[in-house]
Amino acid sequence: MTIAPDADFVMVEKAKQGDQKAFEILVRKYQGKVASVISRTVSDDPAKVQDLVQEVFIKAYRALNNFRNESAFFTWLYRIAVNTAKNHVMTTNKMHNPLELDAEEGGELVAPELRDNDTPESRLLRSELLDSLRQAIDALTPQMREVIIMRELQGKSYEEIASAVNCPIGTVRSRIFRGRQEVAEKLRNYLNGGKDKSN
Repeated sequence: MTIAPDADFVMVEKAKQGDQKAFEILVRKYQGKVASVISRTVSDDPAKVQDLVQEVFIKAYRALNNFRNESAFFTWLYRIAVNTAKNHVMTTNKMHNPLELDAEEGGELVAPELRDNDTPESRLLRSELLDSLRQAIDALTPQMREVIIMRELQGKSYEEIASAVNCPIGTVRSRIFRGRQEVAEKLRNYLNGGKDKSN
């Protein structure tokens, strides 16, 4: 029987009210998973992994009031862990996969070699398209938006997503499929609207 999400929510609410023992329970429960997430990016130094794990939980504790129970607690924690690991990589080695890191931010930044060839018109079109993409993703149901972000922006496997959201893989695949369809349809409408002035 699966009661973990409800138990997490209870602990989170207690921690929000200042119950440090409740937060310690969450730390003990998820510190191994967070270490696994961190080590996929920072794998050369176990001591640094542990430092970053501690940093993740400090950030989570400080931001706890921003957790609205709209997703599983570990999904929220996972995002903090990914961002912490990525920030560590960028600050310690700024030449590490700059284009890939930009893509993970949703394409808001462009690699210098691409930006040099841009025109003002192409930059405007890209900005408008990215705004439409963000709006399309934001318009998804919370369940679809969650898995789309984890799959398309964070690059998680279906198995990792299923574990994070406590759903069968089949359900995850279905949500991702429907989410992609909805996003694609909204982008088609945007592109057609931008070209079709005949009405």
